[in-house]
Amino acid sequence: MSPMRAVLRRDIALAFRSGGGAFLATAFFATVAALVPLGVGADLPLLGRIAGGVLWVAAALSALLSLDRLFQADFEDGSLDIIALAPLSLEATVTAKMLAHWITTGLPLTLVSPVLGLLFNLPVEGYGALVLSLAIGTPALSAIGTIGAALTLSVRRGGLILALIVLPLITPAIIFGSGAVLAAVQDTGTAAFLFLGAFSLGAVALSPFAAAAAVRLNLAG
Repeated sequence: MSPMRAVLRRDIALAFRSGGGAFLATAFFATVAALVPLGVGADLPLLGRIAGGVLWVAAALSALLSLDRLFQADFEDGSLDIIALAPLSLEATVTAKMLAHWITTGLPLTLVSPVLGLLFNLPVEGYGALVLSLAIGTPALSAIGTIGAALTLSVRRGGLILALIVLPLITPAIIFGSGAVLAAVQDTGTAAFLFLGAFSLGAVALSPFAAAAAVRLNLAG
């Protein structure tokens, strides 16, 4: 087994073992999505219009729940120092951790989103766009979240600081993602999908280098 695959399998296993973190994000996503229709009321046309935005915001908040576990536990028990000295580059290790976070968080959120769309009376045209936009955009949430987790690595209980760092940076993904769903419903083109894809690709490409640099700074300090 390659070292990168070993890190990936280890982080996926830890995500399912450490307090059900992988299921917690999905449960939170479903809870937030279920509460909004109760607050807005039974205005079905309104719910259909806001479905994409609400589900995207709920997905972004859900992705934040498990970010602080990406590096914190390894940092506290000394494992991260050993990982940093291993033959596998720190950039590759960060990539594996980012991928593990997406598999255990972003992918489940994407798969469960059509069921939650029913709560919002989402038009039929919007279901494919919702799933596709989350499939394209959630890797950006994991990528930017990985940078935030690396920056707050040495901060004990830095969950609030992590959220303050990450939320402004993932705003474009939320805007383009919800806009892609609305555009599909109104049949106004695919520009939002293209912007979302470009943003996600850039985030995923840059994240390993930025997060690895942040980890090295924290370990050196």
